[in-house]
Amino acid sequence: MISTPGTSRLAAAWPAEPGRARRGIVVGDLLRVSALVSVVVTGIWFGWPAVALFLLVLGGTMLPRAAGTRPALDVTYCASLLAAAWCAQLGVYERVDRLDLVVHAATTGAIAAVAHHVFTRAGLVAPSRHARASAALTTVGLGSLVAVVWELLEWVGHTFVDDSIFVTYTDTLGDLAAGLVGSVLAAALVARGARAET
Repeated sequence: MISTPGTSRLAAAWPAEPGRARRGIVVGDLLRVSALVSVVVTGIWFGWPAVALFLLVLGGTMLPRAAGTRPALDVTYCASLLAAAWCAQLGVYERVDRLDLVVHAATTGAIAAVAHHVFTRAGLVAPSRHARASAALTTVGLGSLVAVVWELLEWVGHTFVDDSIFVTYTDTLGDLAAGLVGSVLAAALVARGARAET
């Protein structure tokens, strides 16, 4: 087979992976396409606040692909972002009791794990003799920050964009607690991976 500049660029963008990992990459890319379709669909049926939400989701789903995140984490992260956004858009949280806590835990944990990967790859997490503890603490810290920013964005959305966005003191505290739990669980998985690499 003759290699052309186009095919070499494609090979660089799509590295040779074992079958399972390649399937994970394909699923992650399909989720990114779903995020793009969601932007269009919400633009037609729901209006600009929904479009803004799904543009944020679309941008977020690009991060793990650009950072070379492992396919399993990429898929988990993208799926959780899409699920969180669609549950909010369709009012599922109001109909299913405590689903928002599960989604906050899962999504915050996935974001924290991806953020740790990005920070490590960028050299912002210093190598340490205590790699597991460092990975766990960094992941919990990043996840806690994500949980706080998420609640601030909900408040901004409720106050300045659409007052149907549900924000109460009790809901905010529950969401923060769920985000912390998700961050701790993600930290345990990230630390386990850090141990395997030391």
